Amino acid sequence: MATDYDAPRKNDDDVNEDSIEELKNRSTNRQSAVVDEDETEAAEGFELPGADLSDEELQVRVLPAQSDEFTCTSCFLVRHRSQAIQGPNGLVCKDCED
Repeated sequence: MATDYDAPRKNDDDVNEDSIEELKNRSTNRQSAVVDEDETEAAEGFELPGADLSDEELQVRVLPAQSDEFTCTSCFLVRHRSQAIQGPNGLVCKDCED
């Protein structure tokens, strides 16, 4: 937590003047950190592992490799040409060079 060194400091007398009731009121006046959320609505967006997704259809736009990209022959990821290194079986990325 940041400390404001320009702020006036309390001395021990000021700290002892706070009554217990005043401190209790401060803690009860704070807003609750609990968020009201419907659990069933939140759970609808999650899919469990192994769920049957055969009837689901994805809407994904696939772009062909651009002129400044290549497909690594080791990990098969599309990478930028700046990461290309000539390997024995074609272009590989710097991550797969090892």
